[in-house]
Amino acid sequence: MAMSAGPKGEDAPMSDINTTPLVDIMLVLLIIFLITVPVVLETVDLELPSVVFEPTTTKPENVLLSVRSADTDGDGKPNAESTACEVYWGQARVDSKELLERGQTKLEQLLEDIGGPQNITEENFPEVHIRGDVNTPYQCIGGVIYTMQFAGFQKIGFISEPAAGSGTLGRL
Repeated sequence: MAMSAGPKGEDAPMSDINTTPLVDIMLVLLIIFLITVPVVLETVDLELPSVVFEPTTTKPENVLLSVRSADTDGDGKPNAESTACEVYWGQARVDSKELLERGQTKLEQLLEDIGGPQNITEENFPEVHIRGDVNTPYQCIGGVIYTMQFAGFQKIGFISEPAAGSGTLGRL
């Protein structure tokens, strides 16, 4: 390598450009691009569901449950600190033990009616539809979900009211 000492005189201006900082910046940018390009190019193909309101068709064999907070104040409003829950199977109030027993009995009766587990299809298997009060803590609804799954139900859905002015079928 050769080194240039510049023009002969001390007072003459140096006309060479120092390229070291430019090379350093370019190397840093190159490393950044090499790291980020594979992350940007790797994607996972997903089919995201479109959000639409679908009316629920209830089959007679489905289980309809209502869950709400227990009123411990006596004023008609749920107590925010209370973790007590009221669960209704149709119109009848049940506790968690009775909920499990009724769920297991319902599935056993279904198996007898259709002639055994080999005849179960998606169309004849009952679903659980839960209506949860807006003020009910999630632990109440979560407990009902767990109990019904433990009883053997595979499909559990939530029934809700669409917001006023919200879209109907076909609208987003």
